[in-house]
Amino acid sequence: MTTFEKTPGWLDWYAGPSRPAFRLPAGAVDAHCHIFGPGEQFPYAPERKYTPCDASKDQLFALRDHLGFTRTVVVQATCHGADNSAMVDALRASGGLARGVATLRPGTSDALVRELHEAGVRGVRFNFVKRLVDAAPQDDLWDVVERIKPYGWHVVVYFEAADLADLREFLLSIPLPLVVDHMGRPDVAKDPHGPEFEAFLDFLRARPDIWCKVTCPERLSVSGPPALDGERAAYRDVVPFARRVVEEFPDRVLWGTDWPHPNLTDHMPDDGLLVDFVPHIAPTLELQHRLLVDNPMRLYWPDAD
Repeated sequence: MTTFEKTPGWLDWYAGPSRPAFRLPAGAVDAHCHIFGPGEQFPYAPERKYTPCDASKDQLFALRDHLGFTRTVVVQATCHGADNSAMVDALRASGGLARGVATLRPGTSDALVRELHEAGVRGVRFNFVKRLVDAAPQDDLWDVVERIKPYGWHVVVYFEAADLADLREFLLSIPLPLVVDHMGRPDVAKDPHGPEFEAFLDFLRARPDIWCKVTCPERLSVSGPPALDGERAAYRDVVPFARRVVEEFPDRVLWGTDWPHPNLTDHMPDDGLLVDFVPHIAPTLELQHRLLVDNPMRLYWPDAD
């Protein structure tokens, strides 16, 4: 039996989260979360750049129910590489209440893509964050795009704000819907109406099928305050950035917890208080319903009643 030791200094997910004061709309979707292991059952990838604490499907489903979500979208974690087994195991155990975003390597067989689709995978993730992965050549990514195109999947892209200019042309050439993780990781110490964030919004404006996750304020915030100790107005420096996206692109935004919050070293948020971030960035009932129900259902469960 293989055992794994968590990367030193990285925090475990928050045990015993509070219940949100914000009541999620019926049918709400946590559109960005992860499964880690357990490592004894689903070993972590040899090429990983970090080793997380275990975070099982049963623990994820318990959190979903505690917070008041109905469905989840499980995004393949880089620590598992292209072995999607843990994620697929969660999808199959969900009773149709989970969808997945996979990691694929070039040369993946059509039989495997079909198997993933039948399990509930609806997208693939391209990660360009150098501290987390070694960037794949664009030819390899094109190979993956061609393999998933017949299934109507989308491409989730994760990049740092500073890298958008170099990636823009390639990303816009991908002939599939795009979903940008975590608002392209803006520097929230800068002006939300300044040229850097405006360049990101221009990227979203470039095509009508580019979506954005207004997620991970706990990663982006500089001044906080953190979602701890009863703080229900956390990460105030992130709010104006997220609200700009939600208000300009109300039909193309998604939100998720990012549980179990990999790679955090400063603090680990209380997920109940993190949910209370939502009404600060989507202040009306209509915007909240689009963000949490209508949009993720359209992208991940388009045939649901």
